Amino acid sequence: MESLFEYLMFLAKAITIVVMVLVPIIVIALISARARVHQKEHLEVNCLNERYKQMADAINAAQLPRKEFKELQKKRKKEEKQSGKKSSKEDDAKRKVFVFEFKGDPQAHEIDLLREGITAALALVSNPDEIVVKVESPGGQVHAYGLAASQLARIKDRGIPLTVAVDKVAASGGYLMASVADKIIAAPFAVVGSIGVIAQIPNIHRKLKKHDIDFHQFTAGEYKRTVGIFAEPTEKGKSKLLEEVQDVHELFKEFVGTYRPQLDLDTVSTGEAWHGTRALDLNLVDEIRTSDDYLLEQSRESDVYEIKYVIKKKLSEKFSKSVSQALQSLLYGVRDIPGTFNRFQ
Repeated sequence: MESLFEYLMFLAKAITIVVMVLVPIIVIALISARARVHQKEHLEVNCLNERYKQMADAINAAQLPRKEFKELQKKRKKEEKQSGKKSSKEDDAKRKVFVFEFKGDPQAHEIDLLREGITAALALVSNPDEIVVKVESPGGQVHAYGLAASQLARIKDRGIPLTVAVDKVAASGGYLMASVADKIIAAPFAVVGSIGVIAQIPNIHRKLKKHDIDFHQFTAGEYKRTVGIFAEPTEKGKSKLLEEVQDVHELFKEFVGTYRPQLDLDTVSTGEAWHGTRALDLNLVDEIRTSDDYLLEQSRESDVYEIKYVIKKKLSEKFSKSVSQALQSLLYGVRDIPGTFNRFQ
């Protein structure tokens, strides 16, 4: 009776989870179908100089007397008219700064948006123009963040100055990306570093054995699956997995050391992370500064453009993708740079 009760409780939980997952998906799918939202891809370009100007106008309009504000506007229009007489060649020669934003999750899903935006910018950019990438990521899958870092390396290969700004966190895979830059700026309490690797794999072998459930796995190749979820881990398998993790760590260190030779890798590759001011002492970053302050300064002498590659998806697609990612994190082990759950395949 005790076993039957446990089985019924397990069945009830399973049904509850299925209902909680499927019902919202169905409802959202129906709403999305009615709305007829189609997937669209496009490039959005915003001039930050204009945004800063509008912000200044709003403040001046609030604090200055009406007459004085109008005089200020007339003066500005006159200056703009005079500057408008410049030749197109002089306008084209003005330095440009292209700004991208990368917010990373464990699977680095924004890679496609980043790579498309960078491709568009590289078709126009030339020295002494600059590209600024605002990175915010605690890291994730090795291959995903390796590709993301390679996208930034494309900029370096073209000889274009690259600055990475870290306002919150660029740890592990996020720092793998940041290390490519000519210059890394970070906010005082931004989290930086975490040059380490971790593999986490839940194992339910004992639970299966307790309930007399057999698990059969067939592989070709001695190390095709060293440690899994269902089979009992062997010492040989665990040893091989640790060897692979250590090898990825060495690759991580070599990559970072190539772009930032000033680092003492033995000190900074322990897997630890540091806040901005401490990271500066260790040469993990080059300057303590927020991206807002840096871009505002650049706008005084350059045209600053914020570039976003946008892919609009159906609401049901977004939701189902989130559910899929959550389930993958629960069902699979990981091979990642930061310590978050990702699929080990």
